[in-house]
Amino acid sequence: MVAPDQLRELEARALQLDAHDPLAAFRGEFLIPRHDDGSEQVYLCGNSLGLQPRATRDALLEELDDWQQLAVEAHFRGRHPWMPYHQFVRDDLAALVGALPHEVVAMNSLTVNLHLMMVSFYRPTPARNAILIERNAFPSDHHAVESQIKFHGFDPADALIEIDPDLADGSLSPDAILGAIEQHGKRIALVMLPGVQYLSGQAFDLAAITRAAHAQGCLVGFDLAHAAGNLELALHDDGCDFAVWCSYKYLNAGPGAVAGCFVHERHARADLPRFAGWWGHDQATRFRMAPEFVATPGADGWQLSNPPILALAPVRVSLGLFRRAGMPALRAKSKALTAYFDELIRKHAGDVLDIATPNDPARRGCQLSLRVKGPREAGRSLFEHLHASGIVVDWREPDVIRAAPTPLYNRHIDCLHFVGAVREWAATR
Repeated sequence: MVAPDQLRELEARALQLDAHDPLAAFRGEFLIPRHDDGSEQVYLCGNSLGLQPRATRDALLEELDDWQQLAVEAHFRGRHPWMPYHQFVRDDLAALVGALPHEVVAMNSLTVNLHLMMVSFYRPTPARNAILIERNAFPSDHHAVESQIKFHGFDPADALIEIDPDLADGSLSPDAILGAIEQHGKRIALVMLPGVQYLSGQAFDLAAITRAAHAQGCLVGFDLAHAAGNLELALHDDGCDFAVWCSYKYLNAGPGAVAGCFVHERHARADLPRFAGWWGHDQATRFRMAPEFVATPGADGWQLSNPPILALAPVRVSLGLFRRAGMPALRAKSKALTAYFDELIRKHAGDVLDIATPNDPARRGCQLSLRVKGPREAGRSLFEHLHASGIVVDWREPDVIRAAPTPLYNRHIDCLHFVGAVREWAATR
């Protein structure tokens, strides 16, 4: 139990840290949900669904007004003309993931983009047909790669290689990842790993993985669902062949938001097999309506249909916030805030919780994955107590509570409130 005097000291320290936070004003640009008693929730679930920026509603209303007033002419004369709309997010998206503008595109959803990328970058042969993933891959990734293997006529029992966690906290060591690539490299067609592992919160070294895979003749793709907007990324320099991500978690673009895709510029003009659609056709000749497909160079060439304007408007708003804050500043705050959260848990709730996320800031983003010391039922009980207390985290089977203090809108006092609620729960056990 935390003594009253100690609690006051902890509160004073948290408030002081928040008062000196150079990014504190960004919290005011988000709508914080309210608890039943009318107070603001402690929202630590941006790794599952980011909060709504205040500017999103007006951005959507602008598009609805243009539709009402201009109808089809809004493609050309709207405040943000619809014809080139996806270009309005391109530069900010490229900056966010460390890419060149023509290497990124906002389109579809994550798993759709993953399948489109595998059409081009998973080209199995009898000798090289395997896909390397990690054992605890997000189910959608596992389903996608397994279905692609079957689609090409191979057996996942042979062609799906899964890396087992080898560290005590359930994470993967660099040696396990690089060792698997070296061991199986000659038969691996595609290395497909996350930027941040969804369950443990572990961040992977994308550059080292890419170098090792390319040295073995493998192509490399990353699922950045939990990395985009969370880590500083350098996709162009790191050299992976492709990457995909969603926009509804750290990117705060709303449920089911339009996802993103990266294709390295060395493939910009490559004659790769792909599933084609008319919006991927070269822009200079797209409206000649010829039957022959001529791909737009770069990531745009993988587009299928014209962009969904009402779904892209929230992406544009959110990326503007990231541009103003800057990923270096956000990452610096994230490291400090997560370290503070980690310290609080270890010192004041270490008898209740184990942290399953690596302690090294270079090997994690802002998410901490937590397990209650006890049976699964105890973990579920704590999770429900947190929600009843107005503290929003999420639960992932079999026994993980994920809490993510995101730097755009979370504060040190949020982390302290979380630990206080854990202590309240523990006192009733």
